[in-house]
Amino acid sequence: MTIRVLLADDQALLRSAFRVLVDSESDMEVVGEASDGAEAVRLAGERRADVVLMDIRMPGTDGLAATRLISADPALAHVRVVILTTFEVDDYVVQSLRAGASGFLGKGSEPEELLNAIRIANGGEALLSPAATKGLIARFLAQGPADDGRDPARSDRLGTLTGREREVLVQVAGGHSNDEIAERLEVSPLTVKTHVNRAMAKLGARDRAQLVVIAYESGLVRPRSE
Repeated sequence: MTIRVLLADDQALLRSAFRVLVDSESDMEVVGEASDGAEAVRLAGERRADVVLMDIRMPGTDGLAATRLISADPALAHVRVVILTTFEVDDYVVQSLRAGASGFLGKGSEPEELLNAIRIANGGEALLSPAATKGLIARFLAQGPADDGRDPARSDRLGTLTGREREVLVQVAGGHSNDEIAERLEVSPLTVKTHVNRAMAKLGARDRAQLVVIAYESGLVRPRSE
């Protein structure tokens, strides 16, 4: 099935470059272009986009606000957002995940990385670019409303998980794939997928990226001391 991609960036030249790249692939196509966040939200629904490549800095409604609107709309529950940013080493990384993005990618990434990001996001996986280390993400995610970084509401919701589901959640937060988790826990990849899906349903997470956010904000996983 062809992946329907929406490009959201206020720079026409970049949109043109992304369009040529995406349309060159047999399994994906560009179905629309937006120059600001409000237009991106509208077109995501009208063009039935699967993945939105969203620039974080745009006039008017920026990429973060647009991502929140998409994530909050039940009619757009199938849409995955990959945030594109020039600067990966700042709190935009975490803001994008908290807003509901499936991940983020630097604009300086290689073409194959961008194409792979679209496929990963469309498959419901979390995309954390190589330039953003797990330690960095963990430190930012730990900066919550409470002094110790814990979100009590998030923590309470963990009580709905089984012991195995919590165990799998910890592994997901560590950035491990289903196959890697299966090997670590000595179960089948299908069993891991089942636990991940159940955890997502119980915690109201759109995808694995949101599970990572919940794991840190609830205090289930703590950032390592650097």
